[in-house]
Formats: sequence, C-alpha cells, structure tokens
Amino acid sequence: MSRATHAELLRKLLTERIVIIDGAMGTTIRTYGMKEADIRGTRFADSKKDLLNNGDLFSLTQPKMICDIHRRFLEAGAHIVETNTFSATSIGQSEFFVDDPREHGGRKDPAFYQKVVDDKFLGDLAWEINETSARQCREWADRVSNADGKPRFVAGAIGPLTVSLSNSPDADDAGFRVCTFDQVKAAYVQQVRALIAGGSDFLLVETIFDSLNAKAALVAIQEVFDADKIRLPVSISAAVGRGGETMISAQTVEALWNAVKHIQPLSIGLNCSLGPDLMRPFLAELAAKSGAFVSCYPNAGLPNPLSPTGFDLEPEDMGQFLGEFASGGLINIAGGCCGNTPEHIAAIAKALEGRHPRELAPKASGTERLGGISASAAQVAPKPLRLSGSQPFTQQIGQFMMIGERTNVAGSPKFAKLIKEGKYDEAVAIARQQVENGANVIDVCMDEGMIDGVAAMTRFLQLLGSEPEVAKAPFMVDSSKWEVIEAGLKCLQGKGIVNSISLKGGEDLFREHARKVLKYGAAVVVMAFDENGQAATFAEKIRICERAYRILVDEVGFPPEDIIFDPNILTVATGIEEHNNYAVDFIEATRW
Repeated sequence: MSRATHAELLRKLLTERIVIIDGAMGTTIRTYGMKEADIRGTRFADSKKDLLNNGDLFSLTQPKMICDIHRRFLEAGAHIVETNTFSATSIGQSEFFVDDPREHGGRKDPAFYQKVVDDKFLGDLAWEINETSARQCREWADRVSNADGKPRFVAGAIGPLTVSLSNSPDADDAGFRVCTFDQVKAAYVQQVRALIAGGSDFLLVETIFDSLNAKAALVAIQEVFDADKIRLPVSISAAVGRGGETMISAQTVEALWNAVKHIQPLSIGLNCSLGPDLMRPFLAELAAKSGAFVSCYPNAGLPNPLSPTGFDLEPEDMGQFLGEFASGGLINIAGGCCGNTPEHIAAIAKALEGRHPRELAPKASGTERLGGISASAAQVAPKPLRLSGSQPFTQQIGQFMMIGERTNVAGSPKFAKLIKEGKYDEAVAIARQQVENGANVIDVCMDEGMIDGVAAMTRFLQLLGSEPEVAKAPFMVDSSKWEVIEAGLKCLQGKGIVNSISLKGGEDLFREHARKVLKYGAAVVVMAFDENGQAATFAEKIRICERAYRILVDEVGFPPEDIIFDPNILTVATGIEEHNNYAVDFIEATRW
C-alpha cells in the first residue's frame, strides 16, 4: 500500500472514530529489567559514558524487546505506534558519545555543536537508529494489520533536544545561544530522511518544550519534502506546564497554533508534562482554536516513585479521564505518555470504543479576498490576521494595529546609536517601553551602513526573546536585505511579519522569497513596487498589488489573511503638479 493511500486511510479513520496512539516506550522498557550491559551489547561495550538512559539505542542492541513492546501496544488497541527515536539526532546522541567540554574548562557553544552535526559517527548512528526503528514499527504494524484486516500506522517520532534556541544557559548573557537554528535544522533533516526511509506513515514532532526548536524541525521537514519530492502528513504535540505554556519558551497553546498552522498539520495536541486532569483546560482551548485534528496523550498523572510505573494513575484512571475528554468533544487521537504501559493503552482503547471524535469546522469554499481583489469570492468573509509571540494576537477585520517603530535604526537615531555602541540592554528597554505603552507588534530594523545587519538582528531578537514581557508580542522583521530578514525569521518562536518583499527583482525572486516566508510561518508586507519602480498612481498601485496577490495565493499558496499591502505613501504638497493626486491615490488604493 502506498504512503498516499495510508495517509488517506488515516485521515478517513480520524473522521470516523477516536484513533488510539501507543504509550510510553521508556516506561515499558523499564519493566523488562534492562541493565547497562544489556543496552551496550558487544557493539557499545567500550563506550566511556553510561548508556542506559539512551533508550533509542535499544532498537539496535535489543531489537526483540523493542519489537515485543510494539506488538503489545498494537494488541492493546493502538492504531498508531511511534518509532523509538525520541532523542535520535546527532545532537541528542552527542550527550552519550561526546565528552562534555564543560568538564575541561570549556563550554558548549555553536562551534562545539557544529562539530557535533558534522561528526560522521554521530550522523551514521542517528540515521541507523531512525531507519531501524521505523522498519521495526513498520514490520509489526503490518503484521497486526494483515492479521485482522484493520489498518495500523507508523508515526516517525521527532522529539525535543537538550539544547534551546529560545533561552540562554548563561545568566550573564541573555543573548547567547549554545547552538544555531541551522545546526538544529541540520540534525532534524537527517532524522526526517531516515524516518521516511524506514517506512513512517507520518511525522510526529512531539513533546515540544521549546517552540523555536520545533519550528526548526518543521522547516527541516519542509526542506526534505521539497528536496526529495515527497509529502507525508505532519503532526505536532506540545508539552505545557501548569500555566498552559510550553515548558521552556513559555508560549501559550493558541500562540503555538498561530505559529505552526501554516504547515497545515494533520493534528496538533498536548502530551507529557501534565496528568490528564491538569491538561484539560489547555486541551479545551486548543480544541476551540485549532483547525486540525486534536491529539492528547498525557502522562499517567504525577510522578510517584512508589508506583511500579513511576506515576500515579492506574489504567482504569486513564481510561476514565480520556473518556471524559471524548464526551466533551475535545479529541481525535488519544493515548498515553510517561507512565502509560500497554495495559493503560488497553484501558484507554476500551473507554473510547464507539465514542465520537471531535468534529472539525467545515472549511470555507472559495478564496478569501483582500480589498477588491477577488470579485468571485466577495461572499466569503475575510479571515483575521493571527500572529504570536509567546502570546497570541488577532487583528480583527477593521481593527487598527499599533506597531512600535522605535526599535528601527532608520527611524530612531537614539536606537541606532545604542546598537552601534553595543548597548543592547538599553536598546531592549526601548522595546519593553513600547510593549508597555500598548504596541501590538514590535518592528525591528537594522539597515544601516555601519551595522552588521545579520549579527545585530540575530542578537537583538535573541535578547528580546529572553525578555518575557517583550517576547509576548509578535515581531516584525524589517529589512531591505533578504539575508537579514531570514536571520530574523530564525529567531522567532511565534508568528511574526516580514517587512517587506516586492516585485522589484522580478517574479522569480518574489516567489522564492514568498515561499521562504511561508516556510518560516510569517505574515508578509508586500510593497507596491515592481520591475519599473514604485507605484505612484492609483491604477499602478492596484495593478501591482493584484499581480502580487495572484502569485502569492494562486502559485505560492500563501494564506490571504497573512498578506499586508503597502501601497506606498509618497511625498505630498511638493508644489509639483504631477504629485498633486498622491494623497488621493494612496487613500483610494487602501480603500480598494
């Protein structure tokens, strides 16, 4: 059966019933009584570090046990089994096979992690774990499916990392990051390719602690899809704390949805971190906001060292909680994370048998329009622009958006002076003041001849990302240089705005930039500017804007609500006759 057919079967099943995903691999492994020697085998007998906590390695050294666990979860009622690849990246495996430089007076930094992602041993090991684990899942999913005639599915599990793109480990330097976006992306690219090679039906980016790390994984997935000309469904699952925010980057579930919905995920949900009782209000919020299927596989309550599984809740307890979620119309996919054994999954499957899945809102037909562009879609109500930092921001139709422009070197001599002098703390204070004074979005521009735009944009946005009161707002990455824009996009955990792109360099370059903006999940400002220069008259403005819109929506697939047109306000009252109608033309263009 082809991947495309499997994907359609999964989508169909999700509309018919609540689909069951498996439980905790780590918890179940512990019930087998494995020791250090068992995970090492002969292959890793001489490894210098302890390996017992490197559960992914069991797929290579104890394949019979891993396959037995997959079998047990499938026979317990799971429709989906996850690959045993939670930490199977070169970065994840480096924790077990590379000396920690901090033990010798050094530190982990981008130079260290560049060596990690370039390391052939780590790369080959990560590939082998992912491909092997996917093949093991594929074998047992197909065996059980062939035995009873019901489809089973393999989720290629893409877990979090021990590094953060959102936070600094250095208390004295909030702008420091141990690794770069591109390094994290490179590690995930390799994992994605291996999971696909092993036979995964879809990819599951799960246990999201750090939203920016997750965005790097999503960019990696899209780049693999484009390069290898393949498409698989993608699912997303976050781990939130008691306040309903991701554990490291402190992003709310609605803000996360705004940041990732551009990839049109198969599902989005919550797992790990909390027991089902504490997870419910955040799951309900996600179910209300999301346009995708919703998944839920919580921990079996809170940690309890006296429990055989290490967690509070028994199988029947988990079945009861998940059954209540189903009664509330909250879920499409259900299972368990830490503390959930095959017995827990059996209880959940039994409790959800015959329960109706959450219904997705029907998608609007036709093409949403902006202004007067698409007469054929005049009856379709335009969608609001949804952005996010750590908090969501929705610009309702007709609402005025307040953009803080004081962190723009072209518009603020004071800010420019601070950046040139390296006084970033004082520069951050300006951004903080703008948020405190009511700015909905913070514009950041570093276009100045004496400033390294890429370095300044990166450091300043990383500093802003470490300031909770500032990081809650969406950021507008403002530059005339594409390399500066892309550097900025790699720092945004939420959904920001790119300011700007235009047709000045021709349609091919416009498409290239638009596709990259969409890949990073940002909205975009489009200037009324083409190969012949900026539009001055009403007719020129609407011609260029409509041309850009058609390319964005019809060819690139850009959401119409994420397009912001700048029809160019030109100098008025110059005394030059041909300028007399500039103001009227601008007003008419915005009204159009």
